[in-house]
Amino acid sequence: MGNAMQAASTDTAFAFVRSLANELSSGRIDLPSFPEIAVRVRRVLSDPNSTVDQVVRVVSSEPALGARILKMSNSASLNRSGKPITTLRVAINRMGYNIVRSAAISFAMAQIRASNKLAGLEHYLTDLWETCTRVAAFAFVLARTCTRINPDEAMLTGMMHGIGKLYVLTRALDHPDLFQDAAALNEIIAGWHAVIGKAILENWEFADFMSQAVGEQADLERDDDCPPDMRDVLAMAIVMASHANDLPGLEAALAGLPAARRLGLNQERSLTIVRDSGAEISALNQALGA
Repeated sequence: MGNAMQAASTDTAFAFVRSLANELSSGRIDLPSFPEIAVRVRRVLSDPNSTVDQVVRVVSSEPALGARILKMSNSASLNRSGKPITTLRVAINRMGYNIVRSAAISFAMAQIRASNKLAGLEHYLTDLWETCTRVAAFAFVLARTCTRINPDEAMLTGMMHGIGKLYVLTRALDHPDLFQDAAALNEIIAGWHAVIGKAILENWEFADFMSQAVGEQADLERDDDCPPDMRDVLAMAIVMASHANDLPGLEAALAGLPAARRLGLNQERSLTIVRDSGAEISALNQALGA
């Protein structure tokens, strides 16, 4: 009986992986469950002819998103002057489009988590949402502290790094047997989410260096003498976010990694970043909604 159940689970996993491969090869990578407001924000921000007033109109059509953006614009990390920002127009102008995108993605993931359409995924979605906001915050701090990379772009890349996991989870709903085998589902997510995430960012016309970073986020052994790039920032943000409360573990995880070397993350500097950036990362996490 046990062998029969295991075989059925293996068949389900194989069929699911085959369907993912077919969707990926055909270019049919989309997120139908993604809230409409996030899609509209993405469209208006991707149009080079869009004005701030157009962005404000789209954002203000969803009051909860507008409130989140105002909250972000007044966070300690993004409003160093401390002077209150009270209008969306000023907030969007000050924050820039990349942070508005991050806020929209964070808002969308919160909406998905609360949606009845994805009942049964609550644990997975909560973990994904919290992880993405932590990685986004660390990417922001790493880019600003260790590189010349735009921190806002790094934050957005961090927010998007797990979008492939969301895709796999929504597709897995059609294969409920997979949720009875957490190990098999987690293995599929681990093996497929990065390449799917890259495809989604390409379809959504994100910058190439962002989609490349998402696609290569697990490649910790890439070794070259080039200046640090978004791939390094994202990969190290993921490592640091997963060890933020375990400094000895963080030291061991970073040891010998080429990306850590390119970012100058020796033991002393990496621990200093975690300690000194704690309040800033907490503020960004709160602003992003985690």
